[in-house]
Amino acid sequence: MSLTTRLSQSAAAAALLALTVTACGTEHAGQQQAQSAIPRPSFTPRPKCAQPAEAPPTPASSSPTASTTATPQQGTNDDQPPNYADNHAYRMAAELSPAKRAMGEASAALIESELEKARKEGDVSENRITKALAHLGCGKEHGVFIWDSFYSVHTGDVCVSGHVTEQELTIQVHGAYAEPQPGTGPCVENRGGH
Repeated sequence: MSLTTRLSQSAAAAALLALTVTACGTEHAGQQQAQSAIPRPSFTPRPKCAQPAEAPPTPASSSPTASTTATPQQGTNDDQPPNYADNHAYRMAAELSPAKRAMGEASAALIESELEKARKEGDVSENRITKALAHLGCGKEHGVFIWDSFYSVHTGDVCVSGHVTEQELTIQVHGAYAEPQPGTGPCVENRGGH
């Protein structure tokens, strides 16, 4: 093959590569992309369950409130390294806005009512708790997790977790965990490390 032919082929390949690389985008110079007025999440939102018939009134405050779940200690304990909170951030639940908290409390009331029925019947088995949550439309796709009297579910807005035994029923509303316990859904605090 002659030097001229190789140079021609190399130049053609370089031109083809440049054309391919510059033609990848959907926008052209000087052209603005139309933006939707409604922002779209970069993830698929969880399906909803245990939703009240009417939206609860939202408290006046607009700032998020801290979760009611345990969070890493942030004091100046001499037994903890200075980066203890950073190293345990994976155990922190997301903060809830007042609107989400109000919606979560309304969902929790529905869940509490169903679980209280099971408790009064004297059947707090995993099967009965699963049926009680299913009655509210909550299933595996909602991160339902039940183990040894503990239950948790993601309502599509918040996490509702607690314990149900024949003697008592506890319930708490909190945000999802950034790194939940593997295999449990978004509402179970990770017991391990990251």
